[in-house]
Order: sequence, then C-alpha cells, then structure tokens
Amino acid sequence: MRALRGRPLSKPAERWDELVQTESRLPPSLAVVAALFLYITLPPHLTLGPPWLMPLLVVALLIPLVVIGPFRTGQSSRLWRSIGISVIALVNAANIASLVLLVRTLVTSGNRETGIELLVSGAAIWLTNILVFGLWFWEIDRGGPQARLNASPRHADFLFPQMLSPSCAPVGWKPKFADYLYLGFTNATAFSPTDTMPLTPMAKTLMTIEAMISLLTIALVAARAVNILQ
Repeated sequence: MRALRGRPLSKPAERWDELVQTESRLPPSLAVVAALFLYITLPPHLTLGPPWLMPLLVVALLIPLVVIGPFRTGQSSRLWRSIGISVIALVNAANIASLVLLVRTLVTSGNRETGIELLVSGAAIWLTNILVFGLWFWEIDRGGPQARLNASPRHADFLFPQMLSPSCAPVGWKPKFADYLYLGFTNATAFSPTDTMPLTPMAKTLMTIEAMISLLTIALVAARAVNILQ
C-alpha cells in the first residue's frame, strides 16, 4: 500500500485499473439477443435470405465481443469497438430491410397477412428499432462506453438531466445503457427529444432516423392492421 501511495502504479496495476474501469457488456448484449429473438419471430417473407443467416452472423461477432471486450485496452480497443459497431449496424440493416419488405407486402398484396399478424410483425420491428438505437446512442456518446469511463475529453453527444443538475445524481455519475435505452424508447414514442437533448449532428441524425422508422411503422403498419381487423 505504501508503494502505491508514494510511487506511480506499475504496469500490471495500471492494467488492473483499466479492467475495473470497464462497463459491463451484459445489458447491451442482452439487447442484441432480444433483437435477434424478435427477428426470428418475423414471417420468412419479411427477412432477407434464410431467417437464421443474420442471427448466425451477429452471434459469431457477439460471442468474442462479450468474452474479450471487457479486457480490451489501448490500440486493440479500436478493433473491438469496430466489431461492436458492425453488430449494431447489421441488426439495424436487417430491421430496416424487414420494414421495407413489410411495406411492400402492404402495397402489393394487402391481404397476405391478417390484421393480428401485421400487428405482431409491426410490433417486433418497432421494438427492435428501440433496441438498436439504444445501442447506437450507447456506442457513439463521447466515443463509446470505454472512453466515457476514462474521462474522455470529447464533448457529450447527449445532454442528460443529471448533467444539468449534478445534485440530483451521485458524484461522478455517467450514463449507463439503461439511460440510452430509455432515450431510444421516448424518441420512438414521442418522435422528439423529451428529457435528454441531442447536442451533435451525429446524435441528431440518429434520433431523426429512429423517429422516421418509428413513425413509418406506426402510421402504415398499425393503420393497415386496424383497417383489416375492422
């Protein structure tokens, strides 16, 4: 203990400190798994290629990311962060493709699915949209979770209420995945910022895309489903 107080930390101690300052990947990993589950519940004609193909690719990337990700430091963290972004982008692209296929189904053959089937498919796409953009927000804010924990000098991409009123939060508060998931939910339901404001062009662009996907899903799919049920 005296050595730690009087001298700089040794390299092993520095590495241990970096490991301690790593945010758990379990919540975002569970969000990815939930998105995959919603994807495989969609009818085959609403997926690109075999229904198992996209989940298999995502799982192949997700497993090493979960196992090795918490121990990534230095230059190697860039590689693993790129893999994490690739996972989110893959799930996002598949969900957008499913929405496009569903809209095409409504336009070309409106009676292909019953009202209940449309509601279930639309709900799956809408919920996946929330999960995906919660992941996007978590990954891009201040350069990602690792950079946030290591006091990144980058300006914040999102302004949370706790940042305006530090007295309402514990000392050293930093947003966790649940905060970004809540942001994704409120943006998908209100189609606009609620308690958290986007500050950068990237944050505003992502929130705009999410709101557009959510609005399209609700306006077209839900309206058509209700019409069929009547």
